[in-house]
Amino acid sequence: MELSLTKAEEKAMKILWSIKRGLIRDVVNGYDDPKPAYTTVATIVNILEKKGFVGRRALGNSHEYYPLVERVDFTTQSVKSLVKNYFSNSFKNMVSEFSSKENLTTRDMQDLVEYFQKQIREKKKKR
Repeated sequence: MELSLTKAEEKAMKILWSIKRGLIRDVVNGYDDPKPAYTTVATIVNILEKKGFVGRRALGNSHEYYPLVERVDFTTQSVKSLVKNYFSNSFKNMVSEFSSKENLTTRDMQDLVEYFQKQIREKKKKR
C-alpha cells in the first residue's frame, strides 16, 4: 500500500496519532481555531478508513476511530517517496542538496559526519 495522504488527511492522521483513538468530535477538538466543521472531519476520517489508514469500532450510536498505520511507518514511507521522486532515489543526493541549500553550520555537518560514522561502525559489527 502506498502511504500517500492529502494535507487535510495528514492533519487528521496527526491528530489521531496524538490522541490514539477517539470520536469524530475528539478529532475536531484536536484542530486549531477556527476548527473545521464536524461533517468535514467526518468525511476526511471516512476517506482515511477507505484508504486503510484508520479503523473504527462501534461505540453506542457512534464510532471510535484509531490509526491502523503507525506514524513512523508513514514518515519512513514519505521520506522514501520524496527521495525516489525528487532525488533520483539517492539519499546522498538529498543530503547534498539540503546541506548546500539550507545553510547548515559546520557543527551541523560535523554532527552528520559523526552520525554516519557511527552507523558505519554498527553495520560493520553486524557482518
